[in-house]
Amino acid sequence: MGMRFINKILELRRGRRTVLLLFDFACYVLAAATCLALCELTDVRVSVNRSVFAWMALQMALIYGARVALGGYRNVWRYSTAAVYLQLILADFFGCLLAFVPALLMGSGEAAWQIAFIGAFDLLFVLSIRFSYSALYRRSEAGKRERVLTPIAVIGAGHIGSYLVDDLRNNPNSEYDPVFFIDKDVTKYGKSIGGIPIYSRVRGQEEILARGISVVVVTIKSDDSDFLMSLYNHYSEIGCQVKICDALMPEGEETPRMGKIRAFRIEDILFRQPIDLSSRRSKSFYEDKTVLITGGGGSIGSELCRQVAACKPKRLVIFDIYENNAYDIQQELVMTYGEKLDLAVEIGSVRDLRRLEEIFDRYRPNVVFHAAAHKHVPLMEHCGAEAVKNNVLGTYNTADMAEKYGVQKFILISTDKAVNPTNIMGASKRVCEMIVQCRNRSATSFAAVRFGNVLGSNGSVVPLFQRQIDEGGPITITDKRIIRYFMTIPEASQLVLQAGAMARSGELFVLDMGKPVKIYDLAVSMIRLNGLVPGKDIQIEEIGLRPGEKLYEELLMKNEKLDKTDNDLIFIERDAHYTREEVRRKIDRLVEAATADGDLHRAFAEVVPTYHLPEEINSQAESSDEMKLVAASA
Repeated sequence: MGMRFINKILELRRGRRTVLLLFDFACYVLAAATCLALCELTDVRVSVNRSVFAWMALQMALIYGARVALGGYRNVWRYSTAAVYLQLILADFFGCLLAFVPALLMGSGEAAWQIAFIGAFDLLFVLSIRFSYSALYRRSEAGKRERVLTPIAVIGAGHIGSYLVDDLRNNPNSEYDPVFFIDKDVTKYGKSIGGIPIYSRVRGQEEILARGISVVVVTIKSDDSDFLMSLYNHYSEIGCQVKICDALMPEGEETPRMGKIRAFRIEDILFRQPIDLSSRRSKSFYEDKTVLITGGGGSIGSELCRQVAACKPKRLVIFDIYENNAYDIQQELVMTYGEKLDLAVEIGSVRDLRRLEEIFDRYRPNVVFHAAAHKHVPLMEHCGAEAVKNNVLGTYNTADMAEKYGVQKFILISTDKAVNPTNIMGASKRVCEMIVQCRNRSATSFAAVRFGNVLGSNGSVVPLFQRQIDEGGPITITDKRIIRYFMTIPEASQLVLQAGAMARSGELFVLDMGKPVKIYDLAVSMIRLNGLVPGKDIQIEEIGLRPGEKLYEELLMKNEKLDKTDNDLIFIERDAHYTREEVRRKIDRLVEAATADGDLHRAFAEVVPTYHLPEEINSQAESSDEMKLVAASA
């Protein structure tokens, strides 16, 4: 009843401060009385006169002033943390010091030491009252919980783990009850954090089985996805649901912060170290510039929109043929930035030269990211003329407009399928790279950025596999031997932003993407992430390679053909540039084949010297460096 009454008073701003001031005044009076009582008990004679009372009044005023200055009366003490208590200690220390030193210097040594002891007792009483109130409040809130909490084991007794346990124990909306930590640091065994014991992996597993714990939460900040995969597999195999708590690293801070508890995602166990390409230099480049993103509603385009918007551009222009995607990213950005972001959304096709000219003339962009393209390999094999129109001619049209309207930088989004292509989609993107590279003497800085498959993008295997798992299987893969390079959408977009800031004249940027991933292993991991057993709950069926598909994408990192950049993970491929006239003739040949219902495969073989039939590449797959790399790491 008393707690309820106090809480109601504290909910009022003035009432809360008044109650705190009254408590603090009572604490000071109690501290003074305690100090005098101790002096009496120890036969220490002290004089209490007007001078001492004056110094005490000054001390009280200075302490309260320091608390106000440091925000001591603005804190919500029911949710207090160590930092808040430290703030109070510092306020009282400086308040006492500002009274103690003058008293000592003015010859009032006895009064100085009296107020020093009074200040110490006052701080002790104030901290005790605040801590007791916080503990009682949390205990009363915990008693109100009607639902049964799920006991969990916390993997990792570090910063994130300790923050997580504190939050779960004090949050009235928590669904979990942390029971113990599991850590690999032998110096922590037998100890505890906040009363929660720390066990070794062996002892922890014994406790999990003995107590019937069904959920473990990984709180280890690790860039080693192999290690995370081993943790996931180990605790999944003993019947636990494995979750992860993200470690957030705010800009400018060295200590990670706790994020939310969530299920494992395929990005967490992708068998490769995630790459962080963010940099202040690249972000500052886009500040106060007008940025146009073609295909801005797509997977890569929309992530580019998010990251460019965070760079504080003068204006962001989204250009896309599909209005639903464009509308979705528009609404997301409006909700995030409101009027802080000057955002324009335009619907149209890069095939339409007149519409493109309207856009460039109206907005006069400084930077263009060209992400609009058809990218689905089997569909482009069937509709090759559309790849010519949209990918090749669309890139040519957009590049022409960029030059005509004085764009500072033009960045093409390319793909690893442009390396020794075996299909129309990959070959069309290689021609797009030629269009960019041949403009190396332009006033506009042109560049292309080449990377592998993007996890979770529209048309990628991850959403396809997830749909098949949701429907009960089977998961279908074209060939159990097939491998691909993967990266996340944020990684791909960050690479593009940095390449845009670096671009000078016709460069082809390539990312060191680590080792390729076996698609079969990806399917197995996704089944396990859904809490199912591969081959038992969900089958994996092999259906054969699709038209134009090869078993592996070529290794992008041929060191003898690459130049380093300022970023150790971004390289520039040295490639002979074609002249504009040569590229124009190549495009004319493709347009002729596309419009005259000719043999597009033959046409691409003529204009792209590195074009091969898929059978030719696949017959040599087992001896390739890429396949050997995957086999060696299996």
